[in-house]
Amino acid sequence: MYKDLSEAKALASEIAKGLSDGVLPPAKGGPRRVAIFPAAVALAAVAEAVRPSKHQIWVGAQNMYCEKEGAFTGEISAEMIVSAGGRCVILGHSERRHVFGEPDALIGKKVVRALQANLVPVLCVGEKIEEREAQKTMEVVSRQLSAGLAGVREASDLSKIIIAYEPVWAIGTGKTATPQQGEEVQKYLRSELAKAFRSLDSGTETAEDSLILYGGSVKPENAGELLSEPNIDGLLVGGASLKGDSFVKICKAGM
Repeated sequence: MYKDLSEAKALASEIAKGLSDGVLPPAKGGPRRVAIFPAAVALAAVAEAVRPSKHQIWVGAQNMYCEKEGAFTGEISAEMIVSAGGRCVILGHSERRHVFGEPDALIGKKVVRALQANLVPVLCVGEKIEEREAQKTMEVVSRQLSAGLAGVREASDLSKIIIAYEPVWAIGTGKTATPQQGEEVQKYLRSELAKAFRSLDSGTETAEDSLILYGGSVKPENAGELLSEPNIDGLLVGGASLKGDSFVKICKAGM
């Protein structure tokens, strides 16, 4: 919950300008993608601000509700996001889970609704510090992942979902999971995704093609090291995305 409308437009334009040369290092499996997620009130304006960029920048929403429309005052729908120029949506972010109390089952319903509207869901999972200290990290992320994917019935839909591992204890705290800690969890998540693909009798789609991001105090200084791990395909950036120059440096990490 940062940036009013004019500030959001200015930041988006700064990012687009910083990426205007169109040159980014390749990602695993193809070209590197960049997406920005403004507050809902700025979604359409930001989509318009980045449209002229030489580098195609996706714009997405930070959250949405699981129904197409209705008496749900204060919520936004997948269709509203699409109509404003959004292509993706973050679901199950740790703040939605732990500040606003969103249960796993609701997040799973949102994933299905996003797919039905042709939005790319970015499904977040992650443990709190007491869960890590109790050695329950894998148990927690497995439960969250399973519930988040519970309504997905087709391997082709599963392959569209981006997973983001964000250890709650490393968000906004200045603490960062080491690349090895991130890799350990993300390798486990990929193995769980492989089971999900097998349960759907997948044909050509596999867990190796799925994108798994790391989020948690990502900054220009550690982005390259995090991305060097084999199962960290990309980054979900928080505070460092509020300044255009630092976010552009992260986008270009590894060059």
